[in-house]
Amino acid sequence: MHGARNKTAATWLALLAGSLGLHRFYLHGWRDPIAWLHPLPTLLGLAGVVRMRNLGQDDHWAWVLIPLLGLMLAQSMLTAIVYGLTPDERWALRFKQPPQRSGWAAVIGVVLALLVGGAV
Repeated sequence: MHGARNKTAATWLALLAGSLGLHRFYLHGWRDPIAWLHPLPTLLGLAGVVRMRNLGQDDHWAWVLIPLLGLMLAQSMLTAIVYGLTPDERWALRFKQPPQRSGWAAVIGVVLALLVGGAV
């Protein structure tokens, strides 16, 4: 693990681009295999949205692909909530760094993740 891993930054990355795995790349680096599993289902789900917009609701593949996007968005919102609610001391122990106060930015990220996750 190189450098400090900021809890607030990880929360916001999960909120804004978690379905693409950017929070995992931030926390675990480019060699994280789980991070590389995020983009494909997200892009397939987006392809389903495009198919439905172009071909209408009768497109069966769109109905198969769109739930992938929903699942990826839901899991990234849950991840943002978990990161944001992790106590600062526990976060510091997990990433072997001195404790940092996360403040209100992490809390606001959690609230937005709850709103988006509830909508998904």
